[in-house]
Amino acid sequence: MPENNFNIKGLSDEQVILAREKFGQNKLSYKKENGIVETLKNLAKEPMILLLLVASLIYFVSGKTGDGIFLSSAIILVSFISLFQDSRSRNALQKLKNLTQPNCTVIRNGKREVIKSEELVIGDSLIVEEGTSVTADGIIIHSNDFSVNESILTGESFAVFKDKSSKDNCIFKGTTIASGLAIVTITAIGNETKLGKIGISLDSIKEEKTPLELQISNFVKKLVIAGAVVFLIVWAINYFISYDLLDSLLKALTLAMSILPEEIPMAFTTFMAIGAWRLMKMGILVKQMKTVETLGSATVICTDKTGTITENKMSLAKVFSMTSKKIETPAQANLDEKELIKIAMWASEPIPFDPMEIALHRAYGELHSNDERPYFKMVHEYPLSGRPPMMTHIFANKDGKRIIAAKGAPEALMRISNLTKDELIEIENAIKSLTNDGYRVLGVGQSNFNGNIYPKTQQEFTFEFKGIVAFYDPPKTNINKVFEDFYQAGIAVKIITGDNAETTKSIAKQIGFRGIEQSLSGEELMKLTDAALQEKVMHTNMFTRMFPEAKLRIINALKAQNQIVAMTGDGVNDGPALKAAHIGIAMGKKGTEIAKQAASLILLEDDLSKMVDAVAMGRKIYTNLKKAIQYIISIHIPIILTVFIPLALGWIYPNILSPIHIIFLELIMGPTCSIIFENEPMEKNTMLRKPRPFTNTFFNLKELTVSVIQGLAITAGTLLVYQYSVQQGFDEAHTRTMVFTVLIVANIFLTLVNRSFYYSIFTTLRYKNNLVLLIIAITIAITGLMLFVPPLTQFFEFEVINLYQLMICIGIGFASVIWYELVKVNTRVKSKRRER
Repeated sequence: MPENNFNIKGLSDEQVILAREKFGQNKLSYKKENGIVETLKNLAKEPMILLLLVASLIYFVSGKTGDGIFLSSAIILVSFISLFQDSRSRNALQKLKNLTQPNCTVIRNGKREVIKSEELVIGDSLIVEEGTSVTADGIIIHSNDFSVNESILTGESFAVFKDKSSKDNCIFKGTTIASGLAIVTITAIGNETKLGKIGISLDSIKEEKTPLELQISNFVKKLVIAGAVVFLIVWAINYFISYDLLDSLLKALTLAMSILPEEIPMAFTTFMAIGAWRLMKMGILVKQMKTVETLGSATVICTDKTGTITENKMSLAKVFSMTSKKIETPAQANLDEKELIKIAMWASEPIPFDPMEIALHRAYGELHSNDERPYFKMVHEYPLSGRPPMMTHIFANKDGKRIIAAKGAPEALMRISNLTKDELIEIENAIKSLTNDGYRVLGVGQSNFNGNIYPKTQQEFTFEFKGIVAFYDPPKTNINKVFEDFYQAGIAVKIITGDNAETTKSIAKQIGFRGIEQSLSGEELMKLTDAALQEKVMHTNMFTRMFPEAKLRIINALKAQNQIVAMTGDGVNDGPALKAAHIGIAMGKKGTEIAKQAASLILLEDDLSKMVDAVAMGRKIYTNLKKAIQYIISIHIPIILTVFIPLALGWIYPNILSPIHIIFLELIMGPTCSIIFENEPMEKNTMLRKPRPFTNTFFNLKELTVSVIQGLAITAGTLLVYQYSVQQGFDEAHTRTMVFTVLIVANIFLTLVNRSFYYSIFTTLRYKNNLVLLIIAITIAITGLMLFVPPLTQFFEFEVINLYQLMICIGIGFASVIWYELVKVNTRVKSKRRER
């Protein structure tokens, strides 16, 4: 089919280059991004950095230059790790941001091209149509029944109709097309657009924190406050014992550093950003970070039929003409049926973008040797509207010949056509026959009108019902498995479609969809009270003849029942429901810009199976983040108590660990929680569990209790070896060495044990995560150097221990952690009993 560009040639390639050189790119550049300088400023405010800085200054003032240099080096190392993690996060987010740039359609060199919005230049001929977002300011040069929603600029929610003869014949960046089609000449881009000039105010808009962020933030704040209180107590105790201000301050700082869990916020940021980046690599674009934490909680997925369950490769399969009264294929079409196809084509957009309209234009071109399209111009259009919906187009040629053609839901046209009772029965039988075979049907009508003042609504015309055109859109080959995976993961699936019940039921049968026994139409749904609907949505899985308000009511009803709702969609009418859902999912290829803007996820390949992967990734990220934070809590407890108990109880060596020991342990814990656990593979039972309730707090009592008990068990190990050393008459350096070795060994085994709170360590050792062995090997190597290389041993105030003593430390460290494997055995036994 030849392209209909209304004789507009657009810019040439050379003109595009010149315009870009002169006016730049179409992007807003006022918004400040956090660069390296801003990151360093934020880093300087970090409590751990400040504590290290104070401690190193005290060492320098006290004459302990070596310790001061070590802590100064630690500041650089901690900063480097933080900058590295921040860089990974920012790079991942930048890649996501680049991919979220909307595309637009322009006419260049006489042909239509799809380009990124930032490549748009002044003078370009931009095509905007229903469902798209305007990407620059421009003047209308051609339009068909064109209206635009300018609420982003004016605050008015009603669409404004415009054409080239209007007083206001301009459209503006950031607005959305409500109906029709227009071609505009671009007059302003980037910061020079109307939105760009007022856009500086967008800088003041702050993104709200998610529930998980708030939970983690509140938890860290509580620990910081606790740390501050304990810091003051320890400082006071030490000062009144020694009356040495700097020494007591240093010892108090040691404890404060052990309490401060600065790894937790860093772990959260890293997990979310890297998780979004991993999803992007899988073909899932995350627009909002909060979606990553919500994914694993999804309990219901509401999916459209066309383009999601089916291929969205519409082909005109059958026609039913009111003249011949037979159902035929287009290849068998006689003159009456060819005329029916011709009228259906005229009822479509002159530049088709809907798959059914493309199929009608293609069929017309194949069946009619005399192409009349170049000689007729659309003079009026009634966009898709009504319940059920229909649309009407009016074309005229230069001789005044007029074509008024309509298509839509057969019921809509049957209502406004003069049909006999027998004709109605014939049409209903034809519809039933076609829809039972899974065909999507449209009624086609034609009208006559002599005046020039057209009725306000298309329903005011009297139509002659010409027949039915039926399309076949085959189900996607993998959709059966996709639904089975959702069901297995405990996620309910509901079909919400604008199609009729019979066609939807036929396709649903083919794909093994559960719940085809009952369905609810849009009209029936709107008659229900909120309470009745909330009960109905839980037991109904098929919703047909849906329109935007009905879809939105379904989403809100499910949310009212505490369901975590994912909603897929690609059309303009899906926008409100996508926005309302916890997880709005737009189709990347065939989705409208409005759908993409409203959604929080975009499936780049329009493949619903990616949502199974996305849910799995969401569950994996959440589970691994939980493991990381439980690890942090468990390992911080023995560090805190090993520092505090000897001091509080007045033991012989009250200050067994100093800041240099604490910072070394912190340097081990940071990479362990943020690198090892982030890289952990998904456990094999992850997609067999029910979705976690979103109302659950991140730190529920049972899990927090496990972490505390693990921490106390390791503390028992460190204090046991402390007392053993004292009983054996070892000095402070020897005791410190053994206590520190137990902490390191316990840390290594805690990492291995906490890789799963269900499967045994023998199972997790087979998990593919090369970083585990790398980090553990580095930890063992550095600890070995500290324990057995004399200069390092002296610097850290250690003492070389013999093999027997080392084996005692390893045994105690191992025993203080490995006991949890017995708890896991009990958990697995109980789980298997429940399954029986």
